[in-house]
Amino acid sequence: MRYSIEGEPMPVVICELEAGEKMITEKGAMSWMSPNMKMETVGGGVGKMFGRILSGESLFLNNYTAERGPGMIAFASSFTGAIRAFEISPGKNMICQKSAFLASTAGVELSTFFQKKIGSGFFGGEGFIMQKLSGQGVAFVEFDGYIKEYELAAGQAMIIDTGYLAAMEETCSIDIQSVPGLKNMVFGGEGVFNTRITGPGKIYLQSMPISQMAGALLPYIPSGS
Repeated sequence: MRYSIEGEPMPVVICELEAGEKMITEKGAMSWMSPNMKMETVGGGVGKMFGRILSGESLFLNNYTAERGPGMIAFASSFTGAIRAFEISPGKNMICQKSAFLASTAGVELSTFFQKKIGSGFFGGEGFIMQKLSGQGVAFVEFDGYIKEYELAAGQAMIIDTGYLAAMEETCSIDIQSVPGLKNMVFGGEGVFNTRITGPGKIYLQSMPISQMAGALLPYIPSGS
């Protein structure tokens, strides 16, 4: 499989497949394709489907296979931002924000990742339920806005406002911590909780989470009469 990512800030990934090669996508992710790409919708087992319900994802994934020769298929981003390609392999898993997965080669497995700590579960907001990419292959992930990468050393930490964490390597650990001081919580305008990521590993931060964009536009949307 060969690919090119074009057109930021509204990018699209165009994949060129050999005969028999397969891509896995979320429901509705396909943008355009050659006529010889065959689609098959799959569920992936009861346990995986239950996890997808909890994460707000579609119950099913679509498989696209190139038949009778080479094929082409394209997947466009659903929001202004960036598409990144990750090489997934045993020991090199990625944890991404929910709804980040766009498409992958057939060897990549998509599952639901939950915060391990109770406090994270109750107060983590967008970071409570994430997506885990494992297996073997190439995964394409869409992020919101500009992407800044940091390589955290062992024990090095970064404090992130909820929603700005786009992805991290599985070697990183994640926790939710409260903003110190009641005055800061009430009048600081930064919310009550932040996400703390500790290395080692690489993290990917996004400059404009879609939830922040929605909040910024809300005052300008006329309310119904």
